[in-house]
Amino acid sequence: MIRIALVGGIGSGKTYISKLFGYPVFNADNSVAKIYSKNKKIFLKLKKELPNFFISFPIKKDVIINAIIKNRNNIKKISAIIHPEVRKDLQKFLKKNIKKKVVILDIPLFLENKLNKNKDIIIFIQSSNKESLRRIEKRKNFNKLILKNLKKLQLSLKLKKKKSHYVIKNNYNKNFARKKVRDILKKIL
Repeated sequence: MIRIALVGGIGSGKTYISKLFGYPVFNADNSVAKIYSKNKKIFLKLKKELPNFFISFPIKKDVIINAIIKNRNNIKKISAIIHPEVRKDLQKFLKKNIKKKVVILDIPLFLENKLNKNKDIIIFIQSSNKESLRRIEKRKNFNKLILKNLKKLQLSLKLKKKKSHYVIKNNYNKNFARKKVRDILKKIL
């Protein structure tokens, strides 16, 4: 199985590009959303760690935002509880797709959490800051302070690009992006 990981900044279009490959995709953001809405054990751990914020289940996004706004160190506490669960979901996904030729890993903190293996193909999704910010601002529950705190958790874009094998400049043109994906797949396969 070839593991292709997409890295880049917040709002660069990793999820959009991941779907163009036509192979199974592990989306860490979807995994986190599922954990918040369905995993009561994680809720209880978060409630124990941050009892002033985590009061009712399922966990709503505005509760997480509020916890991070009140104290930026809370993002590290939340991540320490959530990330091991996301890793478990990733392992289940990889096991389920073991016979697939290729899998796509859409994991925002892929390099930061040292999830990369030696043979992984890393693709940097590059987008202009202006376009990325425009896309992020459209998201439900957008908050500039949260964005700033999330960016602090990430490696610099320059370093991510340097660690990548390929770069896709995402200009949000589907035909251009499809061509870049096909070109990369030809080289890899």
